[in-house]
Amino acid sequence: MNKKKKPFLGMPAPLGYVPGLGRGATGFTTRSDIGPARDANDPVDDRHAPPGKRTVGDQMKKNQAADDDDEDLNDTNYDEFNGYAGSLFSSGPYEKDDEEADAIYAALDKRMDERRKERREQREKEEIEKYRMERPKIQQQFSDLKKKVLASACWAWWLTPVIPALWKAEVGGSRGQEIETILANTVKPSLYKKKKKMSRDRATALQPRRQQFGGLNTPYPGGLNTPYPGGMTPGLMTPGTGELDMRKIGQARNTLMDMRLSQVSDSVSGQTVVDPKGYLTDLNSMIPTHGGDINDIKKARLLLKSVRETNPHHPPAWIASARLEEVTGKLQVARNLIMKGTEMCPKSEDVWLEAARLQPGDTAKAVVAQAVRHLPQSVRIYIRAAELETDIRAKKRVLRKALEHVPNSVRLWKAAVELEEPEDARIMLSRAVECCPTSVELWLALARLETYENARKVLNKARENIPTDRHIWITAAKLEEANGNTQMVEKIIDRAITSLRANGVEINREQWIQDAEECDRAGSVATCQAVMRAVIGIGIEEEDRKHTWMEDADSCVAHNALECARAIYAYALQVFPSKKSVWLRAAYFEKNHGTRESLEALLQRAVAHCPKAEVLWLMGAKSKWLAGDVPAARSILALAFQANPNSEEIWLAAVKLESENDEYERARRLLAKARSSAPTARVFMKSVKLEWVQDNIRAAQDLCEEALRHYEDFPKLWMMKGQIEEQKEMMEKAREAYNQGLKKCPHSTPLWLLLSRLEEKIGQLTRARAILEKSRLKNPKNPGLWLESVRLEYRAGLKNIANTLMAKALQECPNSGILWSEAIFLEARPQRRTKSVDALKKCEHDPHVLLAVAKLFWSQRKITKAREWFHRTVKIDSDLGDAWAFFYKFELQHGTEEQQEEVRKRCESAEPRHGELWCAVSKDIANWQKKIGDILRLVAGRIKNTF
Repeated sequence: MNKKKKPFLGMPAPLGYVPGLGRGATGFTTRSDIGPARDANDPVDDRHAPPGKRTVGDQMKKNQAADDDDEDLNDTNYDEFNGYAGSLFSSGPYEKDDEEADAIYAALDKRMDERRKERREQREKEEIEKYRMERPKIQQQFSDLKKKVLASACWAWWLTPVIPALWKAEVGGSRGQEIETILANTVKPSLYKKKKKMSRDRATALQPRRQQFGGLNTPYPGGLNTPYPGGMTPGLMTPGTGELDMRKIGQARNTLMDMRLSQVSDSVSGQTVVDPKGYLTDLNSMIPTHGGDINDIKKARLLLKSVRETNPHHPPAWIASARLEEVTGKLQVARNLIMKGTEMCPKSEDVWLEAARLQPGDTAKAVVAQAVRHLPQSVRIYIRAAELETDIRAKKRVLRKALEHVPNSVRLWKAAVELEEPEDARIMLSRAVECCPTSVELWLALARLETYENARKVLNKARENIPTDRHIWITAAKLEEANGNTQMVEKIIDRAITSLRANGVEINREQWIQDAEECDRAGSVATCQAVMRAVIGIGIEEEDRKHTWMEDADSCVAHNALECARAIYAYALQVFPSKKSVWLRAAYFEKNHGTRESLEALLQRAVAHCPKAEVLWLMGAKSKWLAGDVPAARSILALAFQANPNSEEIWLAAVKLESENDEYERARRLLAKARSSAPTARVFMKSVKLEWVQDNIRAAQDLCEEALRHYEDFPKLWMMKGQIEEQKEMMEKAREAYNQGLKKCPHSTPLWLLLSRLEEKIGQLTRARAILEKSRLKNPKNPGLWLESVRLEYRAGLKNIANTLMAKALQECPNSGILWSEAIFLEARPQRRTKSVDALKKCEHDPHVLLAVAKLFWSQRKITKAREWFHRTVKIDSDLGDAWAFFYKFELQHGTEEQQEEVRKRCESAEPRHGELWCAVSKDIANWQKKIGDILRLVAGRIKNTF
């Protein structure tokens, strides 16, 4: 009977396994395990045990005391937070899982320490700096004196090595003797001993002054004449035995100067050959500018010498050696080395060129002539020889001689042609293309100098010799366009693409677009458009075409290649004739960069392909109206009515056209027809406004009531009703209208603001405050309501309450730019800059914050910065009328007439519609027919520089 072998047989027991433990058996020990019993007085096994540990009893007492210490569980050793001071489990075995747990805790501690590392290091650094400020070192206390010493013109140039040693001298002992030793070791010994002997007799006469000023009084300008107590420190005052004073240092300086001047004087004639006053300046100019240590230079010189001796035919070694000597100021040594290098390496053009560079003019010519004899095929040496010549004829002679030896050098031909007159250049280029038939530049240069017929022949030959270059084909197309053969341009570009592909050339779309932009800048419009049409679709997936082409058009506009962008839009419209977005992009392009005729022609094509696109009809009508052709605008709108019979936008555009041209009756008829055929809330609103501005108040109120019966949830109708009542001084009816409107439209911020301002106007400040609090409850996180609450308190003179409300508002709306802009100017002037930094951190690209920063710079009279920030503001949001108004006001005060006109024109083209100050003027009934420029002037006139 075969039994299966148990799988655990022969395997090691698991960790912590005790045999028989599962069935209740427990381990036991015998005397053989622990050894025989021993008496307490028996000696221990260690013969050399110290006293107190030589018997078994001593060892037992020690172990028992250690156990007691490890397990001290007394109440005095217990802490509520940390527990017992010791480890409760220190006596237990340290197993593998304990080790893993300790590793995990150690990793956690390390991770937490890394997270706090930066803050901790920053805090430690600040604490150290604070400690150093409170308790500076002695060396730091005298740092200002050290700077004055080193900056002094009287001693700094030779005493600089002495000063650090003076400050580092130890405090205590004989200071005079210590400093004297330092000077004796630093300054030239013979000079120091000489001056010491000269001044020993007069040293005692200076003792009173030295003691009075702490030993720092110097009778020379630039010395340390310092009678304040800082110079009276014991470490610097040298009474008694020390003989040092600063007078000796000044005398030593004068003596050293006299000796050096006498060395360079003319002993025969008795006249000096140098200017004593400018001597120090000359010394500075003699200092080498290598900036390295002298020991490093010596090491480099030895290393290069070893390289030259080991391999004398290695050109870089000679060049490096010469440049090292040149850098250290030893120019003649460098020349000698490089000439030695030309002898050792006569076939190296780098060595010859370096020798020509280091030698003066005539010597350099001789060196180059010698180089030409050794290297008659070196183009670089011939170019250098031509550069050394100053006469044009000599340059031509050198280059022609070079071309005799190296006729296939494009660089030499180009240099020679540049020096010739056009006719001679043409002759030379005809020879150059024979010698260098693969140079595109030479072929193109020759074609530019030839007549039309000869240029065509030259370009044909160039295509035969270089069939893989696109520039020849593009030049041929430009040539045909310049001579009026525009029908050939498209054919040449198409043949170019076909030929280049046949010769294995990959058509790189980006390179061809760059070439087209260059053609655009050169004025070759037909070539540019032909290139664009040929390559615009190459390498583009079908689903990515529209997106890619629009990006290409934007890129061309950014590069000022407008014809390229126009060609891209034309091609895209051929591929996508029914895409309204493409027509719109093309129309905006023509509006911004084209003429009125091109825009109108494009819009005519656009409405033919997209008759349901209302915006295209409206752009066409507006263009005609701005040009003064009102009948044409009416006809366009009539066609738009046929294509879009119930379009609200077209009805309102027609009404605006008639009302702007003072055709009020026609406008009324159009609005009546619109109310019957296409009634909308906006149509009713425009009807009410037309009667209101015509001062037909009764008709306006009737229309408003009729409109509210149909569109009671349209807040602008309630606002108009209340404003009409306000205009008639009927405050109760106005309040009632606003309250009714708020019941229907509780989330309309302008209605809440109008009601609040009405109450404030009639003196009910408490009621206005209650209305705004109620509005904030119904419309939480509304910056406009918070802003009005702050301003209400500020206008009432309660600035503290206003600041408190602003703090609450910023807590509820932390990213509101309009609140931050107001908060900046609520602060006192010194704190405004800090507040503006906080605002920019929260709302970096908000136009209101940028406008506030611009106003802040304006208030500080930082004109350039203010103008820069105004430009940023109007660039980010050109629809914010307030920004344009402040910008215009700024230019009126600080700008020129040209700058003012530029701001006005930019504002008119942007046509802003929003802004608190802007809307208050533009929506005023009295200004309903004002143009953008007029509104800009009115708003700027209302702005007061109170910030």
